[in-house]
Parts: sequence; C-alpha cells; structure tokens
Amino acid sequence: MEKALLTVREDDLTDPQTLELLALHLAGMHAGSPPGTVFALDLSGLRQPGVTVWSAWSDGKIAGIGALKQLAGAHGEVKSMRTHPDFIRKGVATVILDQLILTARARRWQRLSLETGSGSAFEPALALYRNKGFQAGEPFANYQANGHSQFFHLEL
Repeated sequence: MEKALLTVREDDLTDPQTLELLALHLAGMHAGSPPGTVFALDLSGLRQPGVTVWSAWSDGKIAGIGALKQLAGAHGEVKSMRTHPDFIRKGVATVILDQLILTARARRWQRLSLETGSGSAFEPALALYRNKGFQAGEPFANYQANGHSQFFHLEL
C-alpha cells in the first residue's frame, strides 16, 4: 500500500472535515461497544482545557485525528484516535500516535495511558499500540474494569 503524504497540525476543531471525522469516530465507538463502555470525548470534551487535538491532512483532506488529555501530575491519556476510511492502512495512525508520544515527551510527562475496547474491530489499534511499546495494565484515572475496556500504558 502506498503511504499518504501527511501534514500534522494542532487542530482548533472548527474545520467541517474534522467535525465530520469526530462524528464518525463517536458513531463507530457506540456501534462497536456495549452500552456504558464508550469513553470517547465528544466535541465539548475535546475543547476542554488540558486537551490538545491533532489532525493529519493529505491534499486538503483530513486523514486522521488524535488527542492528548492531561491527567494528574506527569500523566497523559491518548484520546480520539481515528483514521478516515479513505486513508486506512496508509500510516496515518502511526503518524498521529508518533506526534502524541513526541508531544508527551516534550511536555515531560512520565506516563502515557489509553483506554480502548475489545473485539476484532479494535485489533488494528491494539497492534499499533503494542508496536509503539504500550503494555496492557490496570485501569487508570477514573476508569474501572467493565469487561470490555482494555488499558495500556507507555512509560516515557
């Protein structure tokens, strides 16, 4: 597969393409997860202080998004990772996750964590996280084990 040429930028959440991809992300999370196990941030959650969103673009089209949320101390959380369907398997998620890890390190965070779901729909994301060094672990922040969520951590 050909890799897309991407530009990654901090996103102000005003571009209609970004908003459409976020809506697709939320719909997908609700479609693939049992009730009460979706912790994806909606637009208002992504606009909160302590949350930074990045988007990847190729030839004027959004290719993917990802966000970082500041937790207590030097701990951050990966949020809202989603590749646009037109850019699946073109390296978009890797580029976004690399940006999030680089930013977390620049902020001198000591740990980066994430919550994701279980099942075949989540396998590509799990493979990416493991490839980047994330390891399965315990719930963090306000999360609790629920039979669907999985928790991963990367020591920085």
